[in-house]
Amino acid sequence: MEDYGYIDKLAEKLSAYFDIEKDWQMENLCCDLYAKSYIKNEKYILTKKAKIYGFENYEHCIVKYFHDVGVKDVDDFTDSLKCAADKLVTPHDEHMSSIITGVMVTAEKPDRDVANAVKRFKFHKSFAFGLKGWMDIRLILVHPQSGEVITNRKGKEVAKFYA
Repeated sequence: MEDYGYIDKLAEKLSAYFDIEKDWQMENLCCDLYAKSYIKNEKYILTKKAKIYGFENYEHCIVKYFHDVGVKDVDDFTDSLKCAADKLVTPHDEHMSSIITGVMVTAEKPDRDVANAVKRFKFHKSFAFGLKGWMDIRLILVHPQSGEVITNRKGKEVAKFYA
């Protein structure tokens, strides 16, 4: 499967649950695909005016193509994800969670150092001691030709989806 073919198929899979934008850009982060999901849950008594509680979950998926990935590329991409997270996530009383999924699609098979850099990456942030929710970043490296998917610990939750 070709790499851009993989990105197109991924966009098709995500489109059922996400709003999709191609060739998306935010400050220093340019990516081939951006997908956003927003879920709001509320509990009422009798009418919608009598709300007991509400919470919101957000998920952002940022996909970028790399011909060849090095450790510096992983570090730069994760730094860009952290900066984007500050802009994309706005905690408030009903915010429960936000997940940023960074997907690196590569044409060349990644070496061991790159795989270790992806596996070691970890980012979690709580807002107001968790009262205004939290945020996690998943990091996923995909080599479509071999079907290899390398993730950090948080990314293992969705690794099968990207295979």
